Parts: sequence; structure tokens; C-alpha cells
Amino acid sequence: MEREEKVGNITLNYEYYSGQDLYCDGEVEDELLDIVKEYDESKFHKIIAEKNQWPVLYHLSSTRGNIIEWMPMEADAKVLEVGAGCGAVTGTLAAKAGKVDCIELSRKRSLINAYRNRSYSNIRIYVGNFETIEKALTEQYDYITLIGVLEYAESYILAEQPYVEFLRLMKKHLNPNGKLIIAIENKYGLKYWAGCREDHVSKYFEGIEGYQDSHGVKTFSKRELENLFRESGYTAWEFYYPYPDYKLPCAIYSDQYLPKPGELSNNMRNFDGERLVLFDEGKVFDGLIEEGVFPFYANSYLVILGRGEN
Repeated sequence: MEREEKVGNITLNYEYYSGQDLYCDGEVEDELLDIVKEYDESKFHKIIAEKNQWPVLYHLSSTRGNIIEWMPMEADAKVLEVGAGCGAVTGTLAAKAGKVDCIELSRKRSLINAYRNRSYSNIRIYVGNFETIEKALTEQYDYITLIGVLEYAESYILAEQPYVEFLRLMKKHLNPNGKLIIAIENKYGLKYWAGCREDHVSKYFEGIEGYQDSHGVKTFSKRELENLFRESGYTAWEFYYPYPDYKLPCAIYSDQYLPKPGELSNNMRNFDGERLVLFDEGKVFDGLIEEGVFPFYANSYLVILGRGEN
């Protein structure tokens, strides 16, 4: 295989690629690659409606970009996107920043990313395991994103404390005023109590019960995340609360502007599998909001961390 490949304006670097994709959604990824080769993003909404498949919605929906789109970002900012996947967020970053370097384990997903975002000239994709590519990174970034990535550190980082080590590695590649952006499910999110399967292992109550029967992936509570940040050497962070979750966020709340009773009624969104319906989540959210404990039960967290105190 050649060390580099060009797709439109985008360069894919295969210097660190093992030659085998170890993470895949199956045949639907071939379908996604055909779609992004043939159609531009203006047609994706219609295709999503026609296909009516969760992987197509998840990988192609423009709503995915909402998790980043609202953030102020300098036009000349340098961004490192770890775990770029099929590029659902990459295009949003490229439209806001001066340069976007992507790291992605899967070649097929990297090709999907490249074809859908081929009009951008500020994207470069490194294909391979992060732990290998990280050692070769020479520059520091203004922003590093871990969107749905931190929870997999146990699978890809060879260390006694893989989650702490992963966050420490991120800090090494931030410039002094840089920001680390993390989006991750809350293991105590209300949807799990209400009967949704755990997003990664598809088991009922698995995160709530402490991942007793699962390995290689886990999510965390707000307090557990804060402890990870401290152990990793971060001193400042801000929590945000994407709703219904970070994958397809329709609203993003903050500690300065928390939801009000009656606002959280869009809860029947378990697109990728069967679920139980144990209670009315909207009514329970209203009670949690009035009790002042919404942050503990938010379905997902978006966290912005800095190297310094500000």
C-alpha cells in the first residue's frame, strides 16, 4: 500500500496503518462509502429518511456537528480530532478552524470521511492506532477533540491506568492555552434507568451496575470524570449537558443555563435497538430539575478542559 492517498483535497497517511481494520459496523460501511462518493451532504437528509437505518443516521446526520458548531474557535486554530470516524464532526471543525489533523484506526471510515469532506483543503487524516501515531506528532494544538472516544481507552492504551494515561497524552499535545474537548455518555444517565440498553455493550443497566460483565469500554459519572481529570494533571474544566445526548444533540445546557421543567420531552430516541419503557422520562426530568440534581442524571457530558487555571 502507498504511504499516502489523495481524495479530493484531503491526504490520507498510511504510514502507521496495520493493513487491517479492527473496528467496523459491517457491510453498512460499504454502503456509506458508496453514498458519500456519489452524493454531497445536501442529499444526506433525504437518504437518511429513505434508508431508515441507525448507522446511516448516526454517521451521516448533520445534527452530529451540533456538539462542536456552537463553540467559538479562531479561524487559524489547529485542531487534532482523535477518533474521527466517518467524519460527521470533521467537516464542522474544518469550517471553523485553520487546520484539522484526524486520527482514525479504520481505513474504510477514513475514506468515508475523506470523500464526504473532500472539498476542504485543511484536513489531513492519519490512519492507524493512536498510541503509535501519537509518538510521531510534533506540533501542539489549540483544540483536541475526543468525541465518543475516551470510553475506549482501555482497549487501545497499554497502561495500568489507561484512561488517566490517555488524558495525560492529550495534555502533552495541547499548546499552553489549548482546550481538550470530551463528549461521553454518563453511565448514570436517566435513559439507562428508564430502560435503554447501555450504548456500547447493549446490555440493560450494565453501566449502572458497574460494568461487571463488560471489558474494554466504560463510561463514567460526573464525579468519576472529575477525578480522572485531577489524576491526569488538569486543573480547570467546564461541564456542558447535550440533550438528548451528545450523538444527536438538539440542545446543549450549561451550569449557567440548566434546563427548566417542561423542556426535556424528546426522550424516545433509542434508534439502534429495543428498549424498555419503565417510566415517563420527561416527568422524571422535571422532578430532577426541581430538586437541583439534573447534572448527575444528564444522559451525556460535554467537557472542555484547559491546561491552565483559566
